[in-house]
Amino acid sequence: MFRTLRENGPALLVPAAWLVAASAVLGAVSTHALFVAHVVMSVLLVAFLVGSWDEMGSGALRVWKLVILAGTPVTLAGVAGFLALDGAIALPAGPLLSIALYGWILLPAVGLADTGRRVERAARAYDVSAACCVVGAGGVAVAPSPTTTAAALGVVGVGQTVGIVAATVGE
Repeated sequence: MFRTLRENGPALLVPAAWLVAASAVLGAVSTHALFVAHVVMSVLLVAFLVGSWDEMGSGALRVWKLVILAGTPVTLAGVAGFLALDGAIALPAGPLLSIALYGWILLPAVGLADTGRRVERAARAYDVSAACCVVGAGGVAVAPSPTTTAAALGVVGVGQTVGIVAATVGE
């Protein structure tokens, strides 16, 4: 069962994560819910790495292992950012939350672009996915309102979903 969850879970978790993030920007999800999501994701990332370490030793999977390795402290920066927002730790929340947000927008772009160069089938899907991450990051950076920020996060979410679904349905 763990193998099935490990192989198929990301295709559900990735779009769910971006939907929650966009909903939070629009005020429909609390910052506490995002804090809890970051804690859960930190645990899931470590569990995924431990459970998949040997299988991710070469090729595109090795790049994804590195993305997840880099993404774990990025997610923990988000945890710290939410703790700082609540006053639980004396650190500036903004930079920590920005690291988490932009980290998870752009780190997968590296893996998606690399995967697109390595495969023949679905290469275009990976390329479009990577491009959506970059466009979405730019959109978030210049968004003049929560609605446009949420739309930019939607671009990221759709792009990353296309990439993870391409990976899930198989090479």
